[in-house]
Amino acid sequence: MNTLSILAWTALLSFLPISELRGGIPFALASGLPWYGAYFFAAGCNALVAPACWLFLGSVHKGLLALAWYQRFFDRFVERARVKLHKGVHRWGWLGIALFVAVPLPMTGAWTGTLGAWVLGISKGKTMLAVVLGVLIAGAIVTAVLLLGVQALGLFIKKV
Repeated sequence: MNTLSILAWTALLSFLPISELRGGIPFALASGLPWYGAYFFAAGCNALVAPACWLFLGSVHKGLLALAWYQRFFDRFVERARVKLHKGVHRWGWLGIALFVAVPLPMTGAWTGTLGAWVLGISKGKTMLAVVLGVLIAGAIVTAVLLLGVQALGLFIKKV
């Protein structure tokens, strides 16, 4: 696979709500990108989620609300995000969003963090700052776990 294809797949995986950094960084590393290239490129692509999501919520979303199936889906998704984020945001403010995004687990990434911030009325500027900070932390965690795991596995395999 050539470098352009690797970057395109890394960008796509980093931007998708299902995989985000948990998919983009491992793919990039497994495809041969150096850890710093994988980290910065995937984190940069994942940080673009916040403005894209905000743009979507301010325009396309309003038109789609006329569709009953979309409104049901969106209402369920929003309620889950609101419930997950409310306590942390109430206590920590925009930093609560950053901490939520920083945890690299399913349903805690940039998409849910941005949506939750929008639902809870956090300003666009604070949301962008919180998501970028959270993405940088999550990317560092994912990269460190992968690199340490690969090194540990290498030690184990050499002994066997």
